[in-house]
Amino acid sequence: MKGLLNSRGGACLFMAFLLHLRLCCGTCPCEDPSLCNPISGTRDFEVFVFQVGGESWKFYDWSQVTTVATFGKYDPELMCYAHSRGSRIVLKGDVSVKEIVDPAFRAAWIDQKVQLAKKQYMDGINIDIEQMVAKSSAEYYALTALVKETTEAFHREIPGSQVTFDVAWSPKCIDRRCYNYTGIADSCDFVFVMSYDEQSQVWTDCIARANAPYNQTLTGYDNYIHMGINPKKLVMGVPWYGYDYSCLSLSKAHVCSIKEVSFRGAPCSDAAGRQFPYKVIMNWANISMSGILWDEEQKAPYFEYLDPHGTIHQVWYDNPRSISLKAAYVKERGLRGIGMWNGDCLNYTGGSVAQQQTKAMWEALRPQ
Repeated sequence: MKGLLNSRGGACLFMAFLLHLRLCCGTCPCEDPSLCNPISGTRDFEVFVFQVGGESWKFYDWSQVTTVATFGKYDPELMCYAHSRGSRIVLKGDVSVKEIVDPAFRAAWIDQKVQLAKKQYMDGINIDIEQMVAKSSAEYYALTALVKETTEAFHREIPGSQVTFDVAWSPKCIDRRCYNYTGIADSCDFVFVMSYDEQSQVWTDCIARANAPYNQTLTGYDNYIHMGINPKKLVMGVPWYGYDYSCLSLSKAHVCSIKEVSFRGAPCSDAAGRQFPYKVIMNWANISMSGILWDEEQKAPYFEYLDPHGTIHQVWYDNPRSISLKAAYVKERGLRGIGMWNGDCLNYTGGSVAQQQTKAMWEALRPQ
């Protein structure tokens, strides 16, 4: 490089080289430039957090967090802080399955994501594609190829980077997502199993149920493992939110009938309800007409309240008790880790009661 600086042309070439680096990779926004280096190595236990925006991340339990998937606006301060705690921060990846059938389109999409990750000093990508795919279709094979090619590109271009893929709570074509689950799991670092919205397709009675029933959730993991997927390739996702259903009728046994809202072929679905974060649900629980109840079969909490129009509502959600039971399975079966949708659903700035509720939700992630 010294020789280049001995001539005017060499100096111009050197400056052009520096400009290229700046445009390609951006200027490190951290006070300590070393924090812009990618995180390498793996933790024994993964705690995977989805972040959807805002500044709640400042109050996460960073003693646990290993990966943050940013689904909100890019925040360089978050990147710097995550790296200071040895935690990865990764992009969101979403693309039309119709378009990725074209290998040239896949290559261009992957390159664009790699360059964005470099520019923002990110540690990889979480691919979140929840579109319908028919088994053995062109999209079926293209999706597996996309995951494999994305993983190869990120690992090559960003040493130590992590590529993950979000899958449904069960591999049995949930919501008509008939993916090559074994091929996808083999092709990336691990899959994040979205063990929530498990009532997206209801084929029996249209009644309110738990968002993530215990036995149904664990059966999904048993099915993945039975397919031959290594438990160390599976991270359990739990919901930090729940569903509020308006009851058409409510029996003495707390059976709440709900309106029929079809979804992807099923006559009923959780689309009949409305999603709310845990912090909102806990405020409602305090003024419910039933108090917090527990369903022993589904191993989930719920309660009922009366709205100003005289309609009875039933709210199903997960709390530390229900999450702890699932976390115990994570430990028992040796899964890669646990995570949640999403990290911003808790009350991080409330009074002592809210603070204790938030602390308990984080602590529930630790398998006992």
